[in-house]
Amino acid sequence: MNEPSAQAHWEQRTQRPLLALAVGFAVAYAVPIVDTTAGHSLTAVCTAVEWVVWATFAVDYLMRLAMSRDRRRFVRTHWMDLCAVVLPILQPLRLLRMVSTLILVGRRARMASQIQLTTYVAGAVIGLLMFGSLAVLSVERDSPHGNIRTLGDAVWWSFTTMTTVGYGDHAPTTGLGRMIAVGLMLSGIALLGVVTANIATWFIARFEKDDVEERRQTLAIEALAEEVRALRAEVAALSGAPAVGLSGAAALSGAEAAALSGAEQ
Repeated sequence: MNEPSAQAHWEQRTQRPLLALAVGFAVAYAVPIVDTTAGHSLTAVCTAVEWVVWATFAVDYLMRLAMSRDRRRFVRTHWMDLCAVVLPILQPLRLLRMVSTLILVGRRARMASQIQLTTYVAGAVIGLLMFGSLAVLSVERDSPHGNIRTLGDAVWWSFTTMTTVGYGDHAPTTGLGRMIAVGLMLSGIALLGVVTANIATWFIARFEKDDVEERRQTLAIEALAEEVRALRAEVAALSGAPAVGLSGAAALSGAEAAALSGAEQ
């Protein structure tokens, strides 16, 4: 039995701590946006927490790269992780740190075999709704022509955007806000496709299981019918042999009686 590699052992050991750090990132990202009265010191602390969490995920990527047996293949198959690590360095915006952290959390969560697809999709929906609402609120609240001023407006807008309903009562007016809207639309469509495919796969698997059971029963019935036909043939053969013997005996008795009758005459 093969022992797990150092990379797999590292991923298993760091799975839960990284998810806990992601929760801390969510809190640090949300506090300055929700609490408009937050002072400069609190905002600085939250920003530092965001950078620490991102840096931790970056270190995690580098450690997994160092432990990988084929580093070129690791980079090719984990290119999204690399983009998420490099993205905030190129342009140190809070929104980019949020996007990169979401990507890294999603990639690590998918590696956990105990997380089922339904749980992953539900977590992705909640995360996108929360971060999408906070992100659009942070960029639209101070816009002169914006109409997303409160957290409630932002959450409602995120719901209508992710479901591609788009009532139009709230809409982003800034370029960055529209970029967030495009990301939510694409994410909503992708998640809807995942859910639809999962449901379709479940139905197909159920139908295939029913078909397999039906074929098994059909084969069993055919085998039973073949056995019945064989038994009938054996019964017919066994019952036919004695009948022929009795007919011969009756014919012999008739001949003897005729001979006796001629002798008497």
